Amino acid sequence: MKYLVTFFWAFAIGQAVCYLGGALQSATYNFQLSTIVSLIVGVITVLLSYAIKPVQQTTNH
Repeated sequence: MKYLVTFFWAFAIGQAVCYLGGALQSATYNFQLSTIVSLIVGVITVLLSYAIKPVQQTTNH
């Protein structure tokens, strides 16, 4: 479920950023390109969350 939420927000925020960035540069909005870039950023975010997760040490008492 957390991956679905991550990809949803990556998609939604990516679309908004690409739309606003295109408007600021007077460029055309490309839905397909912004979707691909947004989902790639979402995948990188998920992979980075695994890479920087701290290792839990077990203690024997």
